[in-house]
Amino acid sequence: MKDKIRKELKATRMKVSRSEVLEKSNQIKKRFFEINEFKQASTILFYVSYDNEVYTHDMIKKCMSIGKNIVVPFSDKENRCLILSKLNNWRELEPGSYGILEPRKEQIKEVSVDEVDLVVVPGVGFDENGCRIGHGKGYYDDLLKKSKNTLHIGLAFEFQIINRVPTEEHDVPVDKIVTEERIIDCKKA
Repeated sequence: MKDKIRKELKATRMKVSRSEVLEKSNQIKKRFFEINEFKQASTILFYVSYDNEVYTHDMIKKCMSIGKNIVVPFSDKENRCLILSKLNNWRELEPGSYGILEPRKEQIKEVSVDEVDLVVVPGVGFDENGCRIGHGKGYYDDLLKKSKNTLHIGLAFEFQIINRVPTEEHDVPVDKIVTEERIIDCKKA
């Protein structure tokens, strides 16, 4: 079931024009930057967007310019996990294993998930309870389990919010979701 929903949502996302992705991402950025949890966080883990996801590149650059500590993931395919690395400069990134920008191996400055105040979570789809459909590799599921005491915020376009995401025992929901139209408090949903 998840695979079917994942395929449908990815197909829809890929049909969105670049200009619409940027416009809606800018609205999401404004909403995200206004929430207290963002304002209070000093160390933020961001996913680096690709493939028409909510565009995080400008968010990351802006956060670095205002003094937030930014952490980004490096995909360790061999161990099927994410290595978290402090990002000091955008130029430290290059296309990695999945074609996603990530730190060059020699640039990795490892950070423990316990040092992160806020995790910005990617998703192909979400429901209002915070359940998510990821890309199906399990990297973020493992990270979310390890960071249960950290705030998790999903970024999504409104069309990625569906009625119900089928869940499994290992799934960890996000606490909030920010779209171009609203902020969903998943704990209250």
